[in-house]
Amino acid sequence: MQFCVDTLNIQTNTPFSEDSALYQIILLPYPTAFTVDFTAYKNTSTSLLFLSPYQHLSWTIAPTTPATRILFHGDFYCIEFHKNEVACNGLLFNNIYLQPAVPVDENVYREIEYIIRKMRAEESAHSTFSESVIKAYLQLILALASKAKKQLIDLRWPAVTQGVEGMLFQHALEEHFTTDRSTHFYAEKLNLSLSAFGRKIKRQLGKTPSSFIQERVILESKKQLHLTYLSVKEIAAGLGFRDEHYFSRYFKKYVGVSPSTFREQVGISVVAQKNP
Repeated sequence: MQFCVDTLNIQTNTPFSEDSALYQIILLPYPTAFTVDFTAYKNTSTSLLFLSPYQHLSWTIAPTTPATRILFHGDFYCIEFHKNEVACNGLLFNNIYLQPAVPVDENVYREIEYIIRKMRAEESAHSTFSESVIKAYLQLILALASKAKKQLIDLRWPAVTQGVEGMLFQHALEEHFTTDRSTHFYAEKLNLSLSAFGRKIKRQLGKTPSSFIQERVILESKKQLHLTYLSVKEIAAGLGFRDEHYFSRYFKKYVGVSPSTFREQVGISVVAQKNP
């Protein structure tokens, strides 16, 4: 499947989880509460939830009304390839430091619902130009959501800058995640005790340091599998694993599938042609 729009009709208090090889955009009525990659979130306004392939979604408070979902394969609309057009990669998708849900006001939410209805109609039309039209609609949704996310970040940025330890940790993690996965290492970099380090990062960034370290390694693993032709062995070595078997166990523990299965299901992006 390259693209589809479907409806999630989830009953409250009914167990639900979703692990997909596709990119997902889910329109969330409110209130809902959910976990993505084992981190809890809740929304108190109309929002859009953005998920990359094989992110783990489960509901703690499911939508009380059916939630509309867009699913698309990376071969249908390559996020990395179009990132300069809509600035969505790293803003809506593939960023461990930002929440995966974007609050939008009712007007934007209704506008996106209208665009999705147009997508459904075009999907049913099966005309020569349907795929191109649907991609244009998808790009418009991503642009609207990117604009809303950027405005939210700009509004909250002064508060974010007060979390000095959180910012220093992000910089240190980006510099060292391929060589050190120890929380002790990062606590020492910030001249904090391990307990103080854990408390400050959880309070400022919303997740534990160990969660960030694991998510950063997994994010890079997924990128390398999707965006390059590097072998699993080469990716493992580049990420500082002692061998590909240990890397494969680590990857499967957090993602749910092996690196080779992930690559098979998600595919290798056209971007990989630039990085053979």
